[in-house]
Amino acid sequence: MTDTTILPFSFPAVSRKKVTADFDGGRLTSDGGVMLLAMAERRLGIADRLARAFPDRRNPSRITHTLADMIRARTFAIACGYEDADDLDCLRTDPAFKLACGRLADSGADLCLQPTLSRLENAPSLKDAIRLTYALVDQWMASYEREPASVILDIDDTCDVVHGHQQLSLFNAHYDERCFLPIHVYDTERSRPVAVVLRPGKTPSGVEVRAHLRRLVRRIRRCWTRTRITFRGDGHYARPEAMAWCEDNGVDYVFGLPGSKPLSKKVDEVADAVRTERAVSDKPVVRDYAQTRHKAKSWNRERRAVARIEATKLGLDIRFVVTNLEYGSPEWLYDSLYCARGQAENLIKLHKTQLASDRTSCRSAIANQVRLVLHTTAYWLMLAVRDAIPKVRDLAKAEFATLRLRLIKVAARVVETASRVRLAFAACCPEADLFRGLPAALMPRGP
Repeated sequence: MTDTTILPFSFPAVSRKKVTADFDGGRLTSDGGVMLLAMAERRLGIADRLARAFPDRRNPSRITHTLADMIRARTFAIACGYEDADDLDCLRTDPAFKLACGRLADSGADLCLQPTLSRLENAPSLKDAIRLTYALVDQWMASYEREPASVILDIDDTCDVVHGHQQLSLFNAHYDERCFLPIHVYDTERSRPVAVVLRPGKTPSGVEVRAHLRRLVRRIRRCWTRTRITFRGDGHYARPEAMAWCEDNGVDYVFGLPGSKPLSKKVDEVADAVRTERAVSDKPVVRDYAQTRHKAKSWNRERRAVARIEATKLGLDIRFVVTNLEYGSPEWLYDSLYCARGQAENLIKLHKTQLASDRTSCRSAIANQVRLVLHTTAYWLMLAVRDAIPKVRDLAKAEFATLRLRLIKVAARVVETASRVRLAFAACCPEADLFRGLPAALMPRGP
């Protein structure tokens, strides 16, 4: 429908021709690519998976918006760059969003409002929120066609600055902020999120780390009984409780290890050789590796420690990792296995900066955990769209912000007739050839 409340207006003339404008273009959308997200959601089935974990205590006779529909609307909006729930107050009538949620563009009912979404986020109890988090783990396992022989899971926490004195918020001197420190777990090799857990803004203790690992492995073992699991993490996770649990339960680990004087003494011989070689040959950098057995006071056994020793003109730098893997050279363990966890930090940045997963502004900690789940759902949708792009295209490795700009933020005219709904995209769309092939690539797999 044409909005007749806004008067026509003008722009500066071009080539001596007057430029006028008005909001009478008809049913247009600036997010035509949301239909790709809808195809991705149908392929993954993630909205229905989460809906089964959500509590629905409403009177069935009074329900207008199903849980799955609300989850779809919220996650589609997040993926399109509308991270706040009140953005749906405007998007609820957008023809493309209505189509993506399975409603006709003109004659179909509008989507839900912000108060409905806020009630959705605040509805779950603690047990419900745990089931939602497990649903993400199930989604990750379902993304494999068959049980893999092994998986490497990267675990890390990140600073999530709070919006006030919210539940679980604490002042962290390292970040000089009042924040949460949610834990993210990724299958980094495939860029897939596994789990995300909201937690207080302090470094996790050994007991807490052990609890998170135990719950995650227990959930994985329900479906994958033979898969070899390896955890990677920085020095926060090299806790004696966590390492002992991994060793007692057949789980591998490679964790960063803070240096100490007794540990450094065990690699003094190699460190002196590296330092001497750099000084004698006047090289800018000399690097070598060493390994030893080490037992800290809080440990109940000796463990394999690997050192990366590097001498530069600025001095000597030694970094350690600890592992229960008995195979592999020290160089391979540090450079190829442990340092690959740096990609997980990039994925966390992607999650935070391009999908606004740090928009945890609810008062309730459980509601903020629900938000993390919804933002991770949006991550899955964007990842599914990217995975459907042919590998020869430059967008096959693009960040989510680039995908959103090139494929999602695409203008379209939506015309509903008696027999069909037609989407008319811009004739000059630069990614038209790619866009045309993506719906077929995103079709749900057969049984």
